[in-house]
Parts: sequence; structure tokens; C-alpha cells
Amino acid sequence: MQQHALKPVRKIVQALLIGATVATCNYISITTAYAETAASTKKTYRIAAGSLANVLSQFAAESGILLSANAALADGKSSPGLNGNYTVDEGFAALLSGTQLQASQQASGSYTILKKSAETSSGSPDILPEVAIQSERVTPNTNAYEGGMIARRNRLGMLGDVDVKDAPFSVTGFTAEAIANRQANTVADVVARDPSVRSTAPSGDVADAFFVRGFPIGDNNIGEIAFDGLFGVAPNYRLMTDYAERIEVLKGPAAMLYGMSPNSGIGGSINVVPKRAGEDLSRVRLGYTTGGQPNGAVDISRRLGDERQFGVRFNGSHRDGDTPIDHQSQRATLGALALDYQGERLHATLDLIDQVEKVDAPSRRPFLSAGLAAPRAPDNRNNISQRWEWYDSHEQSALLRGEYDLHEQVSVFASYGVAHSTVDRLFNTPVINNAAGDTSVTPTRAEFDVDRNSAEAGVRGKFTTGALKHQVTMQWSHYEDRFDQGTVAGQSYTSNIYSPVTRAAQQVAAPASVPKRSTNTLGGVAISDSLSMLDERVQVMLGLRRQQVQSENFNPATGAKTSSYDQHAVTPIVGLVVKPWQSVSFYGNYIEGLSKGDIAPAGTTNAGEAFSPYKAKQQEVGIKIDHGRLMTTLSLFQIERPSAQTTNGVFSVNGEQRNRGIELSAYGTVEDGLRMYGGATFIDAELTKTNSVLTQGNTAVGVPKVQLSLNGEWDIPLLNGFTLTGGIFHSGKQYVNQANTQRLPSWTTLDIGARYRSFMGGKPVTLRADLRNVTDKDYWAGASTYGTLSLGAPRTLLLSATVDF
Repeated sequence: MQQHALKPVRKIVQALLIGATVATCNYISITTAYAETAASTKKTYRIAAGSLANVLSQFAAESGILLSANAALADGKSSPGLNGNYTVDEGFAALLSGTQLQASQQASGSYTILKKSAETSSGSPDILPEVAIQSERVTPNTNAYEGGMIARRNRLGMLGDVDVKDAPFSVTGFTAEAIANRQANTVADVVARDPSVRSTAPSGDVADAFFVRGFPIGDNNIGEIAFDGLFGVAPNYRLMTDYAERIEVLKGPAAMLYGMSPNSGIGGSINVVPKRAGEDLSRVRLGYTTGGQPNGAVDISRRLGDERQFGVRFNGSHRDGDTPIDHQSQRATLGALALDYQGERLHATLDLIDQVEKVDAPSRRPFLSAGLAAPRAPDNRNNISQRWEWYDSHEQSALLRGEYDLHEQVSVFASYGVAHSTVDRLFNTPVINNAAGDTSVTPTRAEFDVDRNSAEAGVRGKFTTGALKHQVTMQWSHYEDRFDQGTVAGQSYTSNIYSPVTRAAQQVAAPASVPKRSTNTLGGVAISDSLSMLDERVQVMLGLRRQQVQSENFNPATGAKTSSYDQHAVTPIVGLVVKPWQSVSFYGNYIEGLSKGDIAPAGTTNAGEAFSPYKAKQQEVGIKIDHGRLMTTLSLFQIERPSAQTTNGVFSVNGEQRNRGIELSAYGTVEDGLRMYGGATFIDAELTKTNSVLTQGNTAVGVPKVQLSLNGEWDIPLLNGFTLTGGIFHSGKQYVNQANTQRLPSWTTLDIGARYRSFMGGKPVTLRADLRNVTDKDYWAGASTYGTLSLGAPRTLLLSATVDF
């Protein structure tokens, strides 16, 4: 299997390099030539039965053709789907058989659906006005480049949904199909496949954390991932994927688009777009993960009402059993209900999420003692947590959204979301004390209560002034969180990362109270204008957001306020897209990110001084080329982030980290039966301003100079419905401390897998098998800005079977 998997990977690497080269040269339009070739080439299709509109849209997406039709022609009609090898004309003939409809190829190479009539034989069919069938408006999973892995349209915060070619940013949207084929359990499993993203949480940990473009997000896990475009609603510590229609990664700061993130992440933003009811669906999945963990899930979708204006979608999952990590077990249960109403003017949605997770012997990220060289990575199954240590969490979320069309060109919108997280756990973070790998830790019983609420409201309008088209959005936003924590320390014990030691169980009492530790309030108002001209070949995005940042910290023993913060800042956005050809987009942007400013600590000459929010500044330029079935991109970016430090007794904002990088990516279909998503990111993360000659000019913590992710799929020609998959992932060397005296080695891992789609008893069935970290490599996956190390995941086999009823 390895041999077969590596063949398409080599082709993928070649395709990526070719795509990058093309991005720097003059582009020659090949749309018409490609359409003619596609029409005469046979291709394998596995399109499930469904409504005629949906089946036609999926056929158009997979064949790579442009299709238009009057939507009324498909009303009330169904299709048995398509399974086998067909040319485009043969495929249309099979799909439209018995419908009194036919497909006609136009001079431009596109296709139109026409109604047959008595005059058809003489060459004069009835022609109705054309209405483009936009695949992404029919079912969410057709909003993708060929192969179904990466979305064509993504949400850009207050700017709404934007086509990738029209976005002046680098953004990647992983589709529900990509999530399912990855057998991803959490958001981290998905976004780690992006070459600009690296996870800093080890396998078996209880919370996710990431680096995007070399800057951390999620280390404190306070509302850091957006849900349907709104911070503070998604589960706080870990997000499961069952309810995700799309997981979007926007690279770079996004304070103007989403508002300041609660945890001040500036390297990028992650947004989870929830599933909505489309066609009626009843799907069941059963799975198994090595170690002894069975799992199952259901996905049920219905549309109700005379005009199918009401939608209901339920996703539920459960897993329970041992993981591949030594003496570790996990039990996780999820229920997610999505309701929607699609009226003539009113559009409303309600999302409810309830998520429970229990982990025995959760994996921890050890600290590395100062002055100690990074030790070699231990066996990736080793667990220095004790069997009696544990973690329990309960996450509940609700989000209500509404939009009302006042006019064809004007709409108002509002959202309100709440979330509550409770955690009860017994463990702590160990410290590596010497080169032999000896550790020490004091297990701590801790209870957390985290309450968040978030709201937004605004108006969006479209109008024209002369040759300019405008889409103007005005928005108000508000976010609050409260963090309560109580702790009780247990008895210290020692162990070793290479030979973990079993210690006697400790019964640590729950804290007598869970006092308030901090509160945060983020408020803002924003306005943006998306302008287009010259038939949308030139697009400009302008905007401003005024952000108010307030926070308070409290003494847990007395409840007294120990510090407070109240500052504001204005952040702009300038984005430009120029399309000299329809398939080529040159883009550039200037955008800022916000982080809460510090308060000068005790012992400095200006103790108590509060600093304005820190502004990270990004400049980026790039090119995107849509080859019809394949998208290639090249991005060059620079992000400068200020920081505070103490110099000669004065605490001031005179530190800076500057990340410069190049991103290359490609996704879609390379040739019939061969699909890919992947790329490479090269980052120079320099500490450009520090207060020490020991750190000035050094490389920032946790940022490798090279990151590579290449993912491929290959449909075996002689085995209909059988697909081989593979992935190669590489990270260069990275430092654990700012002095650059502690360094982790580079690493490379390989994944392989297979997928088989068929019909059993007339029902669509998909069987999946994935083997991650094939060579079972032991490695340190990364370092956090806090000086902790993340151990890579062991070899893991995932099996699943999915049936649609």
C-alpha cells in the first residue's frame, strides 16, 4: 500500500512546483480548451441519488464544466445518480433520461439545460431564460473545488461569504467531505493539514492550541475559535467536528473582520460553519480506533413545511474506550441541533450544542527547565500522567441568528450567543529537570467555570455610484467572559519521560469554592465598504473598527480587585483584488490585529500604567490561479507584533517580533482520479527588538523555518469506487526559548489510507481506513510560547463505515 500511496504523492509534489512556477509567469486562459477536452474524456463518477438540481450541480462540479439552467426545470424531479465511467455527454444523457430535458453545449464550452419539445428533432428546442445553478447554493458540500476537499467560498467575518478568488486574503475552507474522509474527531485534526498551521497540543491532551503563520492562538482557550462567525459561542477547550459543515482558516490578523479575539490571537482565525438541513438525510457511522475505542455517530437532516422553509439537522456522536496512549481512556458524547427558517424575507437559525468529555490519564505538555538542552523524544505511547489523574468537562452553547431583507438591496441582521463551560480535573503540568528525563509535578484538583456571551447587530446594503458597485456593512459587537477557578494542591511526585513511574493514587478534595478570577469585555463598532468596478475585475475592501477592551482581575481569596484595564484602539483594513483574466487574481492587503495591552507590574518605576492594545500589522501580496479543476496560490506576508518588556526598571512597549513568510499551496484535481491539497510555508520569525544582546535578532519560540503538508487521493482505475489516500507532513527545527539555546529537531511523518464507496442493498456505503504516522516515529511536535513541549502522536489506525438510509 505504501508503494501505491507514494506514487500520487510524487505527482502532487510535481504539481505543486508547477503551480508555483505558473503563479510567477503570464497566465494563458485554457477554459475553452479544457471544456472541449473534458467533454470527450471519460471519467469515473459516484454520485448518489437525489433531487435533479443537486445531482446536476454535483455532476457539473466533478466534471469541471460550467452549467446553467432555469431552476424551475428541475423542480420536483429526482435522479438515480451516476455510477461508472462516462463522458460529459454520456453523463448528461443518463442523468436526464426520462425527464424530457436535454443538455446543450454552447460556443463558449459551457452547458445549458433545455426542455425538449416536439421541434427538438428539427433542432429548435424550447429555450427558457437561463438561471445559473450555483452549486454552493444548492447543497453546502458542492461548494468545493473538484475533489470536494476545499471550499470555493468562505466567510470573511462582517464581509460575509466571499469567493476565494475575490478574497484579498489567504483563506482555506475544509469541507464536510474533507473532514469525514480525514476521520477527524476535532478541529485540530483538520487544520493541522494546512501548511501554515501547526498544533501545539499533544495527542491525548484535553485542549487544542495552534500556531498560525508563526503566532499562537488558543493557548489559554478562552473563546478563541469562532462559531458561525462569532467568538465566544463555540465549546471552550476542544471542538468536535460532527456539526461542522466547513472549518475555515483565515491566515493573518483579523481584528477588523471578526473583532478582537478573546485570547488576542493574531496569526490567523479559525471559524466553524455549522451544518444546515439540505436534502433529507439519515446517515449512520460506526468506527474504531486502535487502542480499543469504538465510536458511532448519526447525522439526520429534514426540511419541513409547504415550501420546505423549516430545516432541522441533528448530529450526535459517542466514543468510549482506550486510546493509543498508555493507560489512557476517553469518553466523549456530543449532541448538536441546528434549526433554520428560510422565508421570503426572514432568515433565521438556532444552534444548540451539548458536549461532554471525560479523560483518564490525560497527556500533558511538560515544561523544559532553563539551561537544559532539549532531550530526545520518548516513546510516543509513554504517558507520564498517572492512571488516577483525570479530566471532566461539560460544554453547552447556543447561538440565535436572524437576517431580514428590508429591500432587495438592504438587510438587517443580529446574533446572540451564550456558552458555559465547566471543568473538574486532577492533574498538573510536569517539569523536565535533567537530561535523563526525570520529571516532577504537583497534581492539583481544579474546578473551572467559564461563562461567555456574545452579540452583534448591523445593516448591510448594496448600491451603485457611477461605475462603482458598493456593499456597505455597519456592525456593532459585544463580547463578555467570566472565568472562575478553585484549586487544591495534592502531593508532589516524580517520574521519567522515558520510563514513567506508577505512583500511589491520591484523593484530592474538591475546592471549597470556585471564586471569580477575571472578567473581560470587548465592544466595538465597525464599517466596511466592498467596492467593485470593471465587471468586478477590480475590487477594493475598506474598513475601520473601533475596539474597546476592558478587563478586571481579582484576588481569589478576598474577592478584591487586583487590577483593571480599559483602553481602546482603531484598526483598519485595506484589501485589493485585480483580475486581469477571469481565472487569475492578484491581491494585496494591509490589516491589523489587536492584543490586550499590559499593565506595568510591581517593582517597575511606572507600576500600574496601562498600555493601549497592541497592534500587530500585516502586509501581504499574492496571486491565485484557478485552473478550472485546480487552484494554485502564492502569498508573501510580513506581520509585526509589538510586546512589552522592562528596560532599566521601566516597563514599556519596545519589543517586537517580525514574521516574514512565503506560502505556496495547491488544491483540487491534478488529473482524472488524482486529487490533492497541500503546500509549503517558509517563515523567518525574528525577534527584531529585545532588551538583551542574548535574544536580539534570534528566532521566535515554536516557529520552524519550513512547514510542509501534502495530501493526496488516487482513484484506482481498475477498482471502481476504491481510493488510496496519503499525506506527508514536515516541520523544520524550532526553538524552545528566546535565547535559542534549546532546540527541537525537525520531523517528518507519513499517513496512508484507503476508501471504498459502493451501494449495498441500494444504500450508499463508504468504508474508510487511515493509518497515521505509518513509521511510528517518536518526535517532539512543537513548543509553545510558555516553554512546554508537545509529543507527537503514535501510529494510529482509524476504521469507519458510513451508511445513508
